[in-house]
Amino acid sequence: MNERYIKWHTPYLDRDFEMLVFGDGHGIPLVLFPTSFGRYSQNKDFGLTDACAAYVDAGKITIYCPDSIDLDSFYNKGIHPADRMRTHNAFERVIVGDVFDFARRESSAARVAVCGASLGAYHAANIAFRNPDAVSHLISLSGAFDISSFFDGYHDENIYFNSPYEYLPNTTDPWKYGHMGIILGTGEWDNTRHESYRLSEILNSKGIKHFLDDRKWCGHDWSYWRDMLPYYLSLI
Repeated sequence: MNERYIKWHTPYLDRDFEMLVFGDGHGIPLVLFPTSFGRYSQNKDFGLTDACAAYVDAGKITIYCPDSIDLDSFYNKGIHPADRMRTHNAFERVIVGDVFDFARRESSAARVAVCGASLGAYHAANIAFRNPDAVSHLISLSGAFDISSFFDGYHDENIYFNSPYEYLPNTTDPWKYGHMGIILGTGEWDNTRHESYRLSEILNSKGIKHFLDDRKWCGHDWSYWRDMLPYYLSLI
């Protein structure tokens, strides 16, 4: 695969931001988030991008692997929970304002696909549900969508509007997700399996179409995700 390293200064965080890109801008642009504590190279390091090489080399997808700042936001116990969420919101502005725009320009696409595993699936899902006009597909690999434990019991409007379990049940316009191809992948050994089922139940209650894939002999680890993602890409 053609691999590119990209670094730029983003005004949303007032710092440099890094990303790996696999492909030449052809096909569906897929933004692939790292898991907890992961950097922009994590999906490469654990072989997830290599597992999708056939799709990249065939010009069907281009994969964009942005950095994460979870250690500065959700996991940063040195700042107030409200500041953790403000930092997270700034990260999402980088993704939507910088990464999405770059990927769409390169691929001449109106929307991008998003994907992640574990907490990376939270980032993918939350950004997709908050910005449905910008997202064509959402692929969750063993998603962990409950962020309440990060805020020490504190709760405010910012946390509410970044908690899919809270805001999705109250949405009054589920039609805006109708164009989105949503895949929730989990398995019988997945320790966050209940979270995929909980999100699926909410989507069902709102009439939002999606595919809940509960796989046998599948758990919460890279070896399973390397099998799951290429299969889901074959569906889209």
